Amino acid sequence: MAKTSLNAAAKKPKLHTTTAHVSWALFSLLLPSMGGLAVYKFMLDRQSSHVDSAELAALTNELAPGFPGTGLHRPQQESALISTVEFVVRRDDTLERIFRQLELNLQDLAAIRELPDVKKTLDRLRPGDPITLSRNSDGDLQSLLRQVDPTTKLSVVREGDGFKAELITTPLQISTARVSGTVTDSLFASARKAGLSADLIMRMANDIFGWDIDFALDIRRGDRFNVIYEKQFRDNHYVGDGRILAAEFINDGHVYRAIRYDSSDGEVGNYFTPDGRSMHKQFLRAPVDFTRISSGFSFARFHPILNRIRAHKGVDYAATTGTPVKAAGDGKIDFRGVQNGYGNVVILDHGSRITTLYGHLSRFASGLQNGSRVKQGQTIGYVGMTGAATGPHLHYEYRINGVHKDPRTVSLPNASPIPASYLADFRQKADPLLTQLDQGTQQAIAGGPARR
Repeated sequence: MAKTSLNAAAKKPKLHTTTAHVSWALFSLLLPSMGGLAVYKFMLDRQSSHVDSAELAALTNELAPGFPGTGLHRPQQESALISTVEFVVRRDDTLERIFRQLELNLQDLAAIRELPDVKKTLDRLRPGDPITLSRNSDGDLQSLLRQVDPTTKLSVVREGDGFKAELITTPLQISTARVSGTVTDSLFASARKAGLSADLIMRMANDIFGWDIDFALDIRRGDRFNVIYEKQFRDNHYVGDGRILAAEFINDGHVYRAIRYDSSDGEVGNYFTPDGRSMHKQFLRAPVDFTRISSGFSFARFHPILNRIRAHKGVDYAATTGTPVKAAGDGKIDFRGVQNGYGNVVILDHGSRITTLYGHLSRFASGLQNGSRVKQGQTIGYVGMTGAATGPHLHYEYRINGVHKDPRTVSLPNASPIPASYLADFRQKADPLLTQLDQGTQQAIAGGPARR
């Protein structure tokens, strides 16, 4: 366990409160109860400097324990002078709000935030994060402990008239797991039933196979999946899933396999096919999260506004107004403005004579203009129904040398393969994972879902 000291001490004048405090231990026990918020309000609204103990005891007996609306847990330890409580961060919580709720001295908060490199580490709160705080009967903070990331804790302790902070590094323990299954209803429901978390399902669909499979339209009953991934533990307690190391998806009889490869020098890190080709293509199949395809690519489609047959040289993705529209690939904005029936439109030039068009936008992403460079997946606008549109959707076109191609079926250019100098190392690391994928596939075929 490594410790990094951030400061020797930050001094502050001691703040003395004039308002009498109810015993911290009793306060901490009351607040998580069924009427915790009522007790808290009662304590905040008190007008005198003394709270009658009989009145408080009567209120305690009236309330039932277990109220979930507060971020407080019961005190972890109590003494005549020091008490410790674990506070679970809620939505919109700030440190100042937490300190005020727990009646901690705000000058202590100001002092620890002045410690080098502590402010940004301390202020980055996430709902669900636990923060352990110790205080004395005067409301002076004695210590603070919070998990900054999966491997690092921030520890702040009172030292003399100030505070000392240090980062404590606790490495994670990593194990591997394998989940295999067959799609019987939706992919999400089937994968969850097999044992994959929602996060792993989304990563498998978006980060690995999303360039080859349209998970909104192409999934079939009987499709199979097979995933090898990392499980993370801290002090022998499971804390979450790590990387997907290898995955297989069999869609309508077509087998797709991916291996995660990270070179030791950090120069290569991506998902690749077993022969070393990148899973990431230069273009996304669909540049928006959509609910359905409202109109496909066609050379003879009845136009609902013009009331005549004409070619529809793109794909319409129905989505709610305001849904972010992403750049399908790296490129440069060739046009950004209003254009005929397209309404608000963005046209990207990707080089190699490839352009893409995004029409009927409700508005454009800020900070971009003609000539701006964009990255694949970067938001360039938002779904709308400007121009000749009967409902909110994205009209998307893919052109090669000015000729329109069906975005859903066109062969997309591959990204760069693994450099030849890394191939031997890649194959050495990929072979054991491919063997495990074979085992998972065989088990899934023989008897349904497999977990290991």
